[in-house]
Amino acid sequence: MPSRLPRQVPFIVTTEACERFSYYGMLSVLTLYLKNDLALGADDAKSAVHVFKMAVYFLPLAGAWVADRWLGPYRTILSLALFYCVGHGALALFEGSRAGVFTGLALIALGAGGIKPCVSAFVGDQFDAAQQGLLPKVYGLFYWAINLGALFGFALIPLIRDHFGFAWAFGIPGLFMALATLVFRAGARFYVKPPPARRAPAPAEASAEGDRWRVVGRVALVLLPVPVFWALFDQINSSWVLQGERMTPFEVLGYRVDAERIQSVSALLVLLWVPILTLGVYPWCERRGIRATPLRRMGAGMVFGSLSFVICAWLQRRIETGETLSLAWQVAPYTVLELGEVLLSASGLEFAYARAPGSLKSTVMSLWLLTTAAGNFLVAVITALNARFVHATGTAEFLFYAGVMLVAAGAFAVIARRIGPAPATSREAR
Repeated sequence: MPSRLPRQVPFIVTTEACERFSYYGMLSVLTLYLKNDLALGADDAKSAVHVFKMAVYFLPLAGAWVADRWLGPYRTILSLALFYCVGHGALALFEGSRAGVFTGLALIALGAGGIKPCVSAFVGDQFDAAQQGLLPKVYGLFYWAINLGALFGFALIPLIRDHFGFAWAFGIPGLFMALATLVFRAGARFYVKPPPARRAPAPAEASAEGDRWRVVGRVALVLLPVPVFWALFDQINSSWVLQGERMTPFEVLGYRVDAERIQSVSALLVLLWVPILTLGVYPWCERRGIRATPLRRMGAGMVFGSLSFVICAWLQRRIETGETLSLAWQVAPYTVLELGEVLLSASGLEFAYARAPGSLKSTVMSLWLLTTAAGNFLVAVITALNARFVHATGTAEFLFYAGVMLVAAGAFAVIARRIGPAPATSREAR
């Protein structure tokens, strides 16, 4: 079995790292920008962030349809990158204007959402049938690149904002998105470029087409409980930032870590957990006859997600009783949550691509991304209902999410047992 990755993979992985720097760099300062500078208030700022993220992870359905049926993934990525760059430009040029900011966010959502399923599927398209054993390795590398970009975005953009203002804090991510586009284009001559399936299936192909969509349905069923995890995870950009505002910043080698900058810990921990799990824990399990299948990893990730919110509730309770806490305490729930994310997210990418029919790769990857959209929709709805009717805050709210996650993990275990392991089939020809 080949052990080397195709030479075009570094172009795609580098593109993803630059694109994620642009996205997470912008996101690192967004919540407090909306809350303080645009005077939306805590609840409206939190809801706005999650509605934006919902759009980013819902629009992959449209991007996947365009890629699979009309343009193909390569041309779709290049076309939508333009909207992405213009969106960042709008945030930078119309600083302080609600209309300008929301227009910029809409364009970023269109670009980021349309690109995401195409890139995730496109990197897998570069592997032929003899290289399928390398898929876990490449998706681990792909996920590592995502978080490398996020690490520097979360760490540097708040620093740029502090020294140069929001115009530069939103403009520099736009420059990195332009760089991502150029790097992706530079690898064009090496890529395997699957053509779109423009024509409708012939009558003789109808049965096979139906079988492919039944596979998609089974994948969607497995992913049904996953949005609850993202409803918890994506609160590191909202609820956890708001909690961090009530804690005392700390310094690391002269670098001041505040409620926004600590978000970089999220990506740093992923960079640590990925090699620990892939090079250490998973092989250790296999040697002892414990199969660390994608579905088992995903279920374990949900449990760790719930535990992280229990830790947040404990910290919140201490804050509410008047105790002054260092922000360094948030590293504890971050560590647990990021273990859960690596277990669930990298495994989910692998699961979705491996199960997807060849002609519907981008569509199935968009279903995986749709779980994040649904999670952010849940947060936005629950936040609005809570603000209007229940008025639960702090500790109770964190514990509520932890309990919902445990229930979802139980449902996932039942569904995963019914679905069973992936069939040993060859890769569908394109």
